[in-house]
Amino acid sequence: MEYFVHKTAEVSEKAKIGAGTKIWNNAQVREDAMIGMTCILGKNVYIDAGVKIGDRVKIGNNVSVFKGSVVHDGVFLGPHCCLLNDKMPRAVSPDGSLKTEKDWKICGITVKKGASIGAGAMLLPGVTIGEWAMVGAGAVMTKDVPAFGLVYGNPAELHGMVDESGRKVKK
Repeated sequence: MEYFVHKTAEVSEKAKIGAGTKIWNNAQVREDAMIGMTCILGKNVYIDAGVKIGDRVKIGNNVSVFKGSVVHDGVFLGPHCCLLNDKMPRAVSPDGSLKTEKDWKICGITVKKGASIGAGAMLLPGVTIGEWAMVGAGAVMTKDVPAFGLVYGNPAELHGMVDESGRKVKK
């Protein structure tokens, strides 16, 4: 095996895992997920079916990345952040019947190259985070973030720009 999976992790045989990747305690990687090379998936990470993760991505403990999401190379997903995919979540239909997978309209999230998502951030369905952007801890992302944008708050707002190292730059 060219990658490491902790004995308590659950990785589908239908997932594709890149060389050098490490998947830690109690993580779950679902079917048809694609995890790139030299990634780190921390404790209790959940990667939903069909999610695409690039190379050299660090995913902190307790992160959930739901179906439809694409995470590009070099991204950091801080502990406890969540990439959501359902704009109108309901457990049941108006008639009271339990919803099935075909009742949901998936609206994934895209996190582009080098972006960082702070701990506890919530990314709402359909949001795109631009290259090298930085999302502050606890932010609630309701709209797209430009490349190199610095956003934080609830709802998150643009508070400036950063360089590739994450330092704030003057306008």
